[in-house]
Amino acid sequence: MLYVFIGLALFVVVVLAANIKIVPQSKAYVIERLGAYNTTWQTGLHVKIPLLDKVSKIVSLKEQVVDFPPQPVITGDNVTMQIDSIIFFQITDPKLYTYGVERPLSAIENLSATTLRNIIGEMELDHTLTSRDTINAKIRVILDEATDPWGIKVNRVELKNIMPPTEIQDAMEKQMKAERMRREIILRSEGEKASKILVAEGEKGSQILYAEGAKQAAILQAEAEKEKRIREAEGEAEAIITIQTANAQAIEMINSVNPGEGFLALKSLEAFMKAADGQATKIIIPSEIQSLAGLATSMKEVLATK
Repeated sequence: MLYVFIGLALFVVVVLAANIKIVPQSKAYVIERLGAYNTTWQTGLHVKIPLLDKVSKIVSLKEQVVDFPPQPVITGDNVTMQIDSIIFFQITDPKLYTYGVERPLSAIENLSATTLRNIIGEMELDHTLTSRDTINAKIRVILDEATDPWGIKVNRVELKNIMPPTEIQDAMEKQMKAERMRREIILRSEGEKASKILVAEGEKGSQILYAEGAKQAAILQAEAEKEKRIREAEGEAEAIITIQTANAQAIEMINSVNPGEGFLALKSLEAFMKAADGQATKIIIPSEIQSLAGLATSMKEVLATK
């Protein structure tokens, strides 16, 4: 009887140990009881009722990344190309994810391909190649709304590669090469134009500086000439003033000693002799000088007889 009790106790322990579950971080367990949904276990320790409860699905709550293979799409201008996309999604409701749709990843892939074809079909090739952000945003919004009943939230959609046909790629490369050459020619022309402008401005500046220098030199020369003439005039004026002052002083000295008539007559004779040395053809001799001249002639004759 003791062995039976021990065996029964061991059986209970084993059954309890088998039905104790520890849910790890970022995981969720969907529990069914008698085939119907019962609850969702979050992180922590849980006990399952034997024979009644069943772990239907273990769901990861981490953000997941799915890389879908290239899909053929046709643009609005009838160009067929291959586009592959990457989708980042996260499960927000384990119950809806478990019971909402069969094979959720396959459903997301098909929905993504259909949405991509619809969006690209309304755009031309050039617009498609330059509008990745717009396409990504449109696909994300549509997928997020469509997968909400499945307990899935689409966080981000990225177009990894857009591959046009080979002939389109060759034409695009030629166009890009021609555009680069055109930009190079424009930049070279703009550089030459800027260089010519700088040279012309430099020559203009040099001419202006030369003209200003010549003007300044002429002004300085004129000022120097003016200063020279002023100094010469001042020197001549000072000389005249000095001579006249000396004459006035001489006259004043003569007047102060009360000169006689003979002295005055002699001075008159000296003045007459200076006048006779000139080029005048007619000279008027005052009477005083005539008498003085006669006297001088008589004295000369007397001296000669002796």
